Amino acid sequence: MNDNPLHNRHSIRLKGYDYSKAGAYFITICVKDKIHFFGKIENGEMILNDAGIMIDKWWQKIPEKFPDIELCDYQIMPNHFHAIIINTGIVRADPVGADPRVRPETESSDSNESLEINIGQTHGSAPTDADMDSPLYAVVQWFKTMSTNEYIHGVKKLGWRPFYGKLWQRNYYEHIIRDEKSYNAIADYINNNPANLANDNLYLK
Repeated sequence: MNDNPLHNRHSIRLKGYDYSKAGAYFITICVKDKIHFFGKIENGEMILNDAGIMIDKWWQKIPEKFPDIELCDYQIMPNHFHAIIINTGIVRADPVGADPRVRPETESSDSNESLEINIGQTHGSAPTDADMDSPLYAVVQWFKTMSTNEYIHGVKKLGWRPFYGKLWQRNYYEHIIRDEKSYNAIADYINNNPANLANDNLYLK
């Protein structure tokens, strides 16, 4: 048994790429140990429980905290979360929410290969209309922190299923979307995810 927590973890981040530049990103965030916390699939549809509704709430709050972030297609699954976000590079004055930014994760993200969809792993620079204020890792970490805090409240006060150690897997999957064809393919994958469980390696425990 290998006790190294980094064993078999590899990065898909581009060396030298500035992740605070404007661009569209496909991200996947997984529950630690793939435990089903957020609801269930019935007849090809995702049915959110109270915890899943909470996850949706905090995701929707991201543009309030990070005004340069736009939310696009997303799907909460029982034990993971897919989304497309766009970092516009445009920061509006006086963003809502004055709480300090959480410290970003310093480790690299996990590999996207297990998703098994053809989204074109081309490397290069993303669109650079303007420098952005909200790097992707800070957005993800804030979402993880806020949703974890409320989940802990749900465990203590509402009888939600407890987790051990961490709610979310330490890292996250990430892919830069280069063009409209890739965007459409990824959006279809996200929206059809509940109906295509047989092809979703992240769903199974």
